Amino acid sequence: MITITFLTNDAKVVSANEDSNLLRVSLREQGGIPFKCGGGICGTCRCRIERGIEHTDKVKPKERKHLSDEEIAQGYRMACQTFVAGDVSVSWIPLDQRKPLRTA
Repeated sequence: MITITFLTNDAKVVSANEDSNLLRVSLREQGGIPFKCGGGICGTCRCRIERGIEHTDKVKPKERKHLSDEEIAQGYRMACQTFVAGDVSVSWIPLDQRKPLRTA
């Protein structure tokens, strides 16, 4: 078992199986990561791995559509696309505090 700490949700700590999807664990354990589509299309589940980035899998092409190389280097991931194999701590900006997306 691994430990996932949802920092933005009062540092809630949960246990999960290795190679678990971060968003699915958040949904199952009420971790609080925001989401809409769950499939890497909308970008709502953008989060930052604050500790344990080395325990996450490879960045997917869908994530690259929402995250710059700099953001990825800073530990940002899309929770719906991220699988964890060891202990991690994750944070995110709550939806009500996010800047609106620019539209064309």
